[in-house]
Amino acid sequence: MEQEKKESILSEAARCFSRFGFKKASVDEIARRARVAKGTIYLACASKEDLFYQVLHREVRGWQAAVARLIDPRKRADELLELMSSAGIASLEDYPLVKDLLFGKTHELLPSWRERLDELRALGHQNIVEVLRLGIRQRIFRSDLEVEATATLLQDLHIVGLVFHARKPIEAILRMQRAGLDMVLDGLRSR
Repeated sequence: MEQEKKESILSEAARCFSRFGFKKASVDEIARRARVAKGTIYLACASKEDLFYQVLHREVRGWQAAVARLIDPRKRADELLELMSSAGIASLEDYPLVKDLLFGKTHELLPSWRERLDELRALGHQNIVEVLRLGIRQRIFRSDLEVEATATLLQDLHIVGLVFHARKPIEAILRMQRAGLDMVLDGLRSR
C-alpha cells in the first residue's frame, strides 16, 4: 500500500476515533473520509482493533516526539523534567487518544490488547528515562537511582494528578504538578 494512502487512512481514523470513540467510529466512515474503499482499510490493517492500535501507536509517537524536542543536554535535568512535565500535560489535549490510553480507558475498551497497550503506555516514559540518565551524568540525581522504575513512577504520578483534577483549569493542574515534581526531585537529587 502506498504510504500516502495509509497516512490518509490513519489521519482520518484518528479524527473519527477521537470524535466518536472506538465503539461508535465506523470503518465505513473512516474509508469515506479517507476517500478509499472499505476494502482498502483492511489492506492497511487486519481489523478495526488493529487500525485503532496503529492510530494509537502513531499518536503516542507524535506526543512523545513533541516532548522529546524539549530535551537539551546542555540544560539541567531537573529543569528539563519540569519543562517536559508541563509540556506533556498541556499537549495531551492535542492527543486525546493518548490521554485515554494513559488514563486506562483504552484498556477497558480492548482488554485482549492489554499487553500491547501496556507497551504503548511505556513508550510515554522513555523521555523521562533519558532525562533521568542525563541527570545522573550531570551529577544532579543520585547515581544509585533505579531509572526505569523512577520514570514509571513519575509518569504515574502525573497521570494520577490529571485523573483526580481533570475538571480543574490546566493552569491549576500544572501548578500542582510542579509542586509534586519538586517534592519528588528532592528525593532524586544527589546530596
